[in-house]
Amino acid sequence: MQLEPEQGVFLLQATLPVLKNEQRITKKVIEAMPADRLDYRPDPCAKSAMELAWHIASAQNFFLSAIVEGAFNFFGRPRPESIQTPADIAGWYEQTFAKNVASVSAMTPGQLVKVVDFKGLIQLPAVAYLSFHMNHEVHHRGQLSTYLRPMGGKVPPIYGESYDSAEAKKAAGAA
Repeated sequence: MQLEPEQGVFLLQATLPVLKNEQRITKKVIEAMPADRLDYRPDPCAKSAMELAWHIASAQNFFLSAIVEGAFNFFGRPRPESIQTPADIAGWYEQTFAKNVASVSAMTPGQLVKVVDFKGLIQLPAVAYLSFHMNHEVHHRGQLSTYLRPMGGKVPPIYGESYDSAEAKKAAGAA
């Protein structure tokens, strides 16, 4: 796929507001994780809640960095020792996302349409990876949201009310 520079700018302008909204929702799901159940996993083969939350936050910023750098760096993204709670992940996620979005927003039209290779499997203009990784984020956010109730947490609104947010609204109205 080859894009003209003005098409790259259009894709950036069309995708960035959606990406920012998805990040905001994902942050709420991460913040909804009960801090005392971060080792929860629905199956022995599944990631723990903490592992999955870190994967979501770090992968999104991995993709944004690759867009800016024009290349993917597949060398580890270990979770810093200082990140121990859902609030820690959410704070890191928000700060790193803001920095990376600012960098993506500052890219030239030529940089946006430069074709970037992903493991020899996919070659897309850099800006096209915004949608690619957004799908990745939404997929894993869905997984994490299904962990919340078994962990003892509440599912926040995602694309409209959740059962839990509707019940909270009913309880507030009855009080």
